[in-house]
Formats: sequence, structure tokens, C-alpha cells
Amino acid sequence: MEPIHERVAGMDVHRMEHVVTVLVEQEDGTLLKDTRKFGGFKRDMRALIDWLRSHRIQQVVMESTGIYWKSVFSHLEAAGIPALVVNAFHVKSVPGRKTDVTDSEWLAQLARFGLLRGSFIPPKDLRELRVVSRYRRKLGQSLAGEKNRLHKLLDDAGIKLGGVVSDINGVCARKMVEGLLAGGTPAELAALGRGKLKRPSEVLEAAMDGDLSPRHRLVLSTVLNHLHYLEREVARLDRYLIEAMKPYAWAWRLLQTIPGIDEISAALILIEIGDDMRRFASPSRLAKPCRSSSVSRSRIRAPSRRRRSFGTENLLQTNRIRMRLAAREMPSSCRPRSRFPQEITARGWRLRFGWTRGTHCADLHHARKVRRLAIRQCHLLSLSLGRAPFALTSRAIMEDPWPPGSR
Repeated sequence: MEPIHERVAGMDVHRMEHVVTVLVEQEDGTLLKDTRKFGGFKRDMRALIDWLRSHRIQQVVMESTGIYWKSVFSHLEAAGIPALVVNAFHVKSVPGRKTDVTDSEWLAQLARFGLLRGSFIPPKDLRELRVVSRYRRKLGQSLAGEKNRLHKLLDDAGIKLGGVVSDINGVCARKMVEGLLAGGTPAELAALGRGKLKRPSEVLEAAMDGDLSPRHRLVLSTVLNHLHYLEREVARLDRYLIEAMKPYAWAWRLLQTIPGIDEISAALILIEIGDDMRRFASPSRLAKPCRSSSVSRSRIRAPSRRRRSFGTENLLQTNRIRMRLAAREMPSSCRPRSRFPQEITARGWRLRFGWTRGTHCADLHHARKVRRLAIRQCHLLSLSLGRAPFALTSRAIMEDPWPPGSR
């Protein structure tokens, strides 16, 4: 096998130490091997870059070890040295490794013959936005945990507000909980009900009548203060993420045309996958990095059913569930059927259309809304329906999407 690169380097990345092996092919065909160790500080990264430049390295390869590779990759990227971050399982699946070969040397040998494929690494701006978006998800998880803790605390005190109202975190329910802390009577708290909560006052009064001890009040006030703080922080990060989408406005707006994807969901998806779909050879390659499988000790460990993934695939699955729930609430005349399913591809995004009497049924509740969305998507995204074209008018969409003889 002929080598592809003459000057390569393999890196075994750790937290405080990096082992680097350089393989350089000489003019007489011999192979020069040099292995050194570098620390994890910034001064060590500068020394590493100077050493790689002295050998005129053409390609650097490292495994995606935890988060330790990120700082090394950023320094190499800033220095203009080509670097690949590869999956550890792919490296271990290549046969022919000898037992006396170090990890860095094996990586350099594989890189020399071009046997490794680099993982998707987004640009620096999106990598930094990932820090914000993933912290925002963690805050959302903490917010959900505090809301569940509020439910349990009220039930522990004998207050059955969660069994009476549909959302204990709604405006009226939150005022009732704050009234509990202020020492309000059940009758006064029941009078705070608005809208659907204007039910017989006896039910609300009975639900608010419990034994709220001083210790319950202490924890309840702490939970409410934490809820307010988390909600403010999530809203602040949402505003920052929306502001950061200006350089990617075209892709951000395109994602929002998918039913069930709002501004924040579109921003989170875009930060994870980037705006250049040419990096992915197929839709399966796009979803593959988002799966929650983990590699440990040369084995793939399947994700547990109790374990949740908060990557792109989880976001798309969540919005797919929303679409199904919305379809159940639609009138029976507008529910999707599988008689004429058509797949429409637009700039890499795959949308599923189900047609009944020419009506697009995805996440819509009314026929007028259906017509407007179908016309808007066809005009803005320049969709190709894969059959004979027809007039994009409200009447055509309502009566039959396919002209006579095209079925």
C-alpha cells in the first residue's frame, strides 16, 4: 500500500499530558520516527506547534478523548496545521496492530496511509455556541427537576393542587402557591382562579387545604426562588442564542419551516449540525453523531432505555411526537392517510406529507392554515413534488393536489 502523506503525527491526548509521535519519510525511503511528550498548558501547546512546524507535518490525527481534544484542536486550527479527530472505535477496528506499538504511533501509521476518517467538527463559532446551548439544556433539565420537586412538596404537605389544575406552573397556580407562602386562606386562594380554573370553589378550597409546616414553607420558598432564577437564566440564554443566529439567518429560517420547530429548537439544531450539509454524505450520516451510543474499552455499549439523549436526534424526535399529538386533535376530515404519501426533499431537509382531499396534514388544525403553509413552503423552498406540476392555488390544494391522469 502506497502512503498518502509523507509527514504525519499521531497524538495520544490526555488531560495533563499529550504523547505525540511523528513519522517522516526520508528521501532514501527510510522512515524517521520521533516521539515526545508535552504538557497540557498553553505554553506546552506553543512548544508542540513549533515542534510540528519544524517537521513540516502535513496531517495530525488524534482520538476524541472526552473533552481534552478540544483545546488541542483549537490550537492546531489557529496555527493552520491540518488535524483530524477520529472515533476511537474506528481506530481499534482496523486490523494489523502490534502489541508493542504505542497509541500515538499507531494513529500516525493509520494517518500515513489514509485509513482514518475524521469526525465532523463544526467551525469555531458554532463550537463556542455549543457551550451555551448545552448549558441551556442543562438549565432546562434543572428547571424540570425543580417543578417535579414542587409537585412532591405540595403532595407531602397534603395540598392536592397538582391533581386539580392541569399545569401547576401556570400563572394562576403559581399565584396560589405564592399565596400559600403568604399565609392566605383556602377561600382566598381559590378566588385567584381564572379561565378554566373557575370551577366550583369547593374543589379548589379542598385542594388548598393542607398541613403546611414551617419546614415545608422554608423548602417551598427556596424552590420557588430557584424556579424564578432558572426561568430568568433560560430566557436570557434564549435571547443570546437568537441574537447569535444572525450570521446563519438563512439556515435558521429554513429550519423553522419544518412543522414543530420553533426559534429555539431551530437554533439548537443548527448549532449541533452546522449550516453546511455537504459535510454529510447522507441523512443517516447526519443523524449518526447524535446517537447516544458510547464507546468504552473497545466495545460499543448500547444506550440504556432510562438514559436520554439531548442531541439533535432527540430534538427531532420530540418535535415528531408533537406533530403526532397535533394530528390526533385535528378534525377527522383533515387527518393524514397513507393513500398518497409523498416525500419532499428541500436542501437536505426531508418533510413528510400525508394527503387527504389534497390537504397537507402535519401539525395544523385548520384547512385555511393548511393552504397557507403549503403555498408558503412551495414558494419559499422551491420544492419539487416529483410529479406533474399543478397550479399552487388555494382551490387546487383543497380539491386535489394531483391533476387528472397524474396518479
